[in-house]
Formats: sequence, structure tokens, C-alpha cells
Amino acid sequence: MANEGRKASGRTSVWLEGKVRRGGRGGGQPSGLDRDRITEVTVRLLDAEGLAKFSMRRLAAELNVTAMSVYWYVDTKDDLLELALDAAFGGLELPDPETDEDWRDQLRTIAREYRGLLVRHPWVSPLAGTFLNIGPHSLALSRTVHRVVRKTGLPAHGITGAISAVFQFVYGFGTIEGHFATRATQAGMTQDAYFRHAMTTATQSPDAAEILRENEEIMTARGGDTVEEMRDRDFTFALDLLVAGIETMVNAHPPTKEKPPPS
Repeated sequence: MANEGRKASGRTSVWLEGKVRRGGRGGGQPSGLDRDRITEVTVRLLDAEGLAKFSMRRLAAELNVTAMSVYWYVDTKDDLLELALDAAFGGLELPDPETDEDWRDQLRTIAREYRGLLVRHPWVSPLAGTFLNIGPHSLALSRTVHRVVRKTGLPAHGITGAISAVFQFVYGFGTIEGHFATRATQAGMTQDAYFRHAMTTATQSPDAAEILRENEEIMTARGGDTVEEMRDRDFTFALDLLVAGIETMVNAHPPTKEKPPPS
């Protein structure tokens, strides 16, 4: 596999290897470039063309420089992808856990923001599952999530489980949603047209058609005139279920009162 050379060499993270430099390697770097601009164009290319088509050569062409010029600022393609990933996390609008805003509202805000990020940038999902995610913006998200979930009143041993329940759900939901939107665009269709095409195609399979008939009532009750509305309703309801589950667990594990010191 292509990754095995990097794994064998002990690559960790661009954030751990002293590679994040404000400028280039030193004298001789091409004028008109800096790491922020390179990262910004990388994000734009990944959005437009996807992760599979991204290359340092393609990036250099977009920047109107040679591929070697880019290497004045980053050592490897993986380093650059890590920088782009953290830059994408920087687009999240996070609540302030130190305010008295209710934790339920703050948790919903973070979940919606994360979902939107995964849909806007479908390449974030595979990269978030590949790298350590310890850049400054990723850590800001992690810190905010932990502080908000601590406000729920869950016992300490339940904090990571609650975070996993909510944000693994969001990760999966946003990933599938982003992939669907990408496939629709590649097919030259709107998401609604692509959904109708998929449903029509599915009914050509007797087994799939039977399942659809069995669930016709559920699909009707789901509501929504567009794919986006259906997804929003599903996401909101699922998130409400998770919040209700956290509330139930809080009630089941009330905080223990400290025993008064012996007189």
C-alpha cells in the first residue's frame, strides 16, 4: 500500500514534528507564496475536485508555480492535507461553554456545525479518520465539546460515552449526506432528482421494492418536500433522542453528596 512507507518511517503528525513554520525553509523560496495561501488553495481544490484527484502537481498548477516550489513550505502531501483539515475545522462557529447557555442548546449547535462542515467539505470525513486531529482548530472543537458535555451533570465515567454517542452519529450522518450530495453533483442532477432516480432504480429489484412497500407508511410520515427537509427532520429527531438519552442517564446517576467531615 502507498501509505506503508510513511507508516514505516514513523510519521506522526505535522503538528508534532516541528514542521509548522510561518515561512518557508529559508532563503530562496518563491515569492508570492506563503503557507496560509497554499492551505487556502488546497481547501478550495479539495472542495471542487475531491480528495482522489488532489495532487501536489495539481495544486502547483493552480498556484501557477512548480511543484517543487510548494515543498519550500510543506514537506509532504500528508502534511499539507493535515493543514487543510485543521483549516476546515477553523470554519466552525462554536458556542462558549463558560456562559450560562443551556448545555442542550450548545450541544445541538456544535452538532449542527459539525454536520454542516462534513457536508460542505466531504473530504474532511476520510481525513479526520486518518490523521491525529491535534491541530489548533481541531483541539478547540474537542475542548468545547468536552466542556459542554461536562455541563450535563453526567458522571465522569460517562463523559466519553456521551461524546461518542452524539458525535459518532453526527460524523456518520454528515459523511453519508456529503457523499450523496457529491454523487448527485457528479451525475449532473439536483439532490431531489438524484433521490427520485435512486428510488425508481431500487424498485427494479423485487427485494428492495418489497422493503420500500413495507416502509411506505414510515416514509410518508417522515415528511418533507425535499431531500434537504427530510434529512433535517431526521437529524433533528435523532439528535433529540440522544439529548433525551443523556438526560435519562443524568437522572439515573445523580451526583453523590460529599460526606461531611467527622466532628
